[in-house]
Amino acid sequence: MNGFSNGPVTAVLGPTNTGKTHLAIERLCGHSSGMIGFPLRLLAREVYDRVVAIKGPKEVALVTGEERIMPPGTRWFLCTAESMPTDADVGFVALDEGQLGADMERGHIFTDRILRARGRDETMILGSNSLRPVLRQLVPEAEIISRPRFSTLSYAGAKKLSRLPKRSAIVAFSAEEVYAVAEALRRLRGGTAVVMGSLSPRTRNAQVAMFQSGEVDYLVATDAIGMGLNLNVDHVAFASLNKFDGRRQRRLTIAEMSQIAGRAGRHQRDGSFGALSEEGPGAFTPEEIAAIEGHHIPRLDHLFWRNGDPDHSTIDALIESLEQKPDSSVLRAAPEALDLAVLKRLSGEDWVRQRVRSPRAVARLWSACGLPDFRKLGIDPHTRFVARIFGHLSEGTLHLPHQWFADEIARLDRVDGDVETIAGRIAAARSWAYIAQRADWLAEPEHWAARTQALEERLSDALHASLTQRFVDKRTTVLLRRIGADASNLPVTVAADGAVSVEDHVLGHLRGFRFAVAPDAKVADKRMLLAAAEKGLASEIRARGAALADAPAADLALADAAIIWRDHPVATLEATGNPVRPRIRLDKSLDVLDAKIRVNSLARIERWFADRIAADLPDIATLDSLSRDAGASGRVRALAGLLVKAGGLLPRRAAGKLVETLEPDERKRLRAAGLVIGTLDIFAPGLLKPRPAAARRALLALPDTPRDGATVLPRDAPGATLEHGFRPLGAQAVRIDLVERVARAAHDARKGRTPFAPDPALATSIGLTTDTLARLMAQLGFRGVRAPTGQPPRWMWQGLTPLAKAKPAPRDNAFAALAELIDE
Repeated sequence: MNGFSNGPVTAVLGPTNTGKTHLAIERLCGHSSGMIGFPLRLLAREVYDRVVAIKGPKEVALVTGEERIMPPGTRWFLCTAESMPTDADVGFVALDEGQLGADMERGHIFTDRILRARGRDETMILGSNSLRPVLRQLVPEAEIISRPRFSTLSYAGAKKLSRLPKRSAIVAFSAEEVYAVAEALRRLRGGTAVVMGSLSPRTRNAQVAMFQSGEVDYLVATDAIGMGLNLNVDHVAFASLNKFDGRRQRRLTIAEMSQIAGRAGRHQRDGSFGALSEEGPGAFTPEEIAAIEGHHIPRLDHLFWRNGDPDHSTIDALIESLEQKPDSSVLRAAPEALDLAVLKRLSGEDWVRQRVRSPRAVARLWSACGLPDFRKLGIDPHTRFVARIFGHLSEGTLHLPHQWFADEIARLDRVDGDVETIAGRIAAARSWAYIAQRADWLAEPEHWAARTQALEERLSDALHASLTQRFVDKRTTVLLRRIGADASNLPVTVAADGAVSVEDHVLGHLRGFRFAVAPDAKVADKRMLLAAAEKGLASEIRARGAALADAPAADLALADAAIIWRDHPVATLEATGNPVRPRIRLDKSLDVLDAKIRVNSLARIERWFADRIAADLPDIATLDSLSRDAGASGRVRALAGLLVKAGGLLPRRAAGKLVETLEPDERKRLRAAGLVIGTLDIFAPGLLKPRPAAARRALLALPDTPRDGATVLPRDAPGATLEHGFRPLGAQAVRIDLVERVARAAHDARKGRTPFAPDPALATSIGLTTDTLARLMAQLGFRGVRAPTGQPPRWMWQGLTPLAKAKPAPRDNAFAALAELIDE
């Protein structure tokens, strides 16, 4: 994959649970740079997180079709096999699950990496022992190392779902079968986690976390579990031994059975495998059992190959090179993959031929054909989709239309619906995420990559919640199953203070939506009471959820960046750089609510927050609108944005030259928005009134609280800072609107550079000391001079260069930037 000298090649072969992946990670981290290719996006993400924990995030990259985290100066790459950068010059390269070179659909990718992926200093190929004979012929220079399994894997016989031991993983081979098994486990054993290859890493991690933490004791998965996902599984049960491989329904091979069964047991803890059926096609044969237990996997006699460096001179040359026959006896031409099938269909279109007349255009067409069919639409619909994509990529700006892309993203941005509906949206979102990762397909690829990632995260959270709601009955089913149905006859009461009782036994308290068990409650002694309480709380929690979704404004409050309902936090504000448009996240305690009620509750909280801003902080809302007003000038929008970020109060020095370059009509526009551009500060006076000031403190989560109605505060008093609207001057802090009033009076009294004495009545009425006034006049740009001979002895003031022309402070630390100035 590179033109540099290559180091030695090592093949580490063996069954599962031999530490091969761990070894590759150790070797990767031991080199100055490196790359590992994995068969699954989920596995690449898992190992990426592990390497980041070792090396830190600044030099570690994640590269998959739908996700790309590539910090500047990346040294270590974790990728899917398809996305391994072919031009990366790295010291170490590894390929995981090399035996997948025999896979009919993706095999040619793994074969290409086996043949061409090389590290400068070291190359490592990981796989099963079945790879040994073909590897000896294809890479004769490779040193082959066998690693034994750390623990024993044994057949435990067939067991029904109801009799499976805890920490079992049940493997099925279609989404329908996975859901059916999960539903049965919910009824029989209280719930299960679900893992499928089509899940996003976010959903998969959330589901696995439930299993790993013991929240559920069972996991239902597709054969994706066999590809190295690290789980604490003791027993693997096969729901079926047949799968559809994209072409036909067939029985699993010994290699596939062994790969999946081998996920049972970790390190030196033994594992077991079995089936759900004792007879028929779902049962293991004695020969299969012996082969799996003894790790006797049939050796591969060939891998699938396709030209990894095809000819892009013309469409026909490209197709011919992709259909080229291999020249090795252990390589077979790969079956026609989806990308080649799409290419052939598009090559028959006249408009495609007319547009593709250069090697660059051929490469662009081939890149478009590589778009995976995440939605599993089939060849005809997928070809039409690719044709539309390429149509845009070969005309006009050579980019996909912004509005089309935005509309498709918006159409998918919904979290309602059942598991299948949300999963379908995630599959569609993956197509757009893949497109957004192609740097030359969009005018703003980074923006759309972030948008599609955020969309996938929202849908993933909704899918996790929907899976949990559908397949997990948290605590209730488990407890009721243990104690019997009679628990439903016990009375459960929830007092006004949240105390939960059963027959006068207080079991705990329901605080908001979170149930806390009483410290003295023992599950062993009060299991029936706890179960009955849980059952009773379900209706109470639903009622509270409905009340929150329809809560009157008076019941909600903002405190410390949290939304409070009935004295309990129900949501938090996450900073976005704009305090009036934060990201609102529901508190985790609301996870117990149905998805629809959570959506309605979030919508109610968002409406309340927007109404609160409009009612209590109209000046900031006006500035926010002005910062996004396309009709306003860039300087006006920029200054409005700075003020919104600072909460409507900004030291003038922090705005720097931005203020000095404002045109008269721009200043008029800002004054119309309620803004005062003062000598020392820029502010909206309305924010200094008691009610807006209190709302602003709550919004920005400011510490301390100045005295209501205060105009001058002692320097050490609570809130005597610029962020609260008070300018520290010596031993006092003066409200900034009064500072501006003194400044105007001084400038009105000023006559050029002639010394003058301002009227002391204003300073006296405000409560300024002589020292405070002197410091203020100095900050306003005046120099103290003694009165001329013949006049009463006193200090007078002479105008100098205004302070506003000093070097501006950095925007993000405006208040701190003036600290040094104030103390001068």
